Amino acid sequence: MSIKHVTTASFEADVIKSDKPVVVDFWAEWCGPCRQVAPILEQLNTENADKIEIVKVNVDEEPKLAMQYGIVSIPTMLVFKDGASVQSIVGAKPKVALLNDLAAYLG
Repeated sequence: MSIKHVTTASFEADVIKSDKPVVVDFWAEWCGPCRQVAPILEQLNTENADKIEIVKVNVDEEPKLAMQYGIVSIPTMLVFKDGASVQSIVGAKPKVALLNDLAAYLG
């Protein structure tokens, strides 16, 4: 299952109103670290689809969303739970580190 790309128009339905935690990956095509972490997020999305959802927001295509959530460097992943941003993960990390950061939502 591939990761869904979210826009300003779909953000509320896909993220804010989700019934499970959502990891929002703020990224851009030209960002090397974003491309490095993308396959790891794909794996996490497939392996944990029943517990969390992972979506992507392209900051070049959705600058208002990036500004609204204070994204100043990418990749930045925000974890949303019950409609609120509850955690921020900045930078590309290996799978083990991301699993550790997301452990509270995967248990």
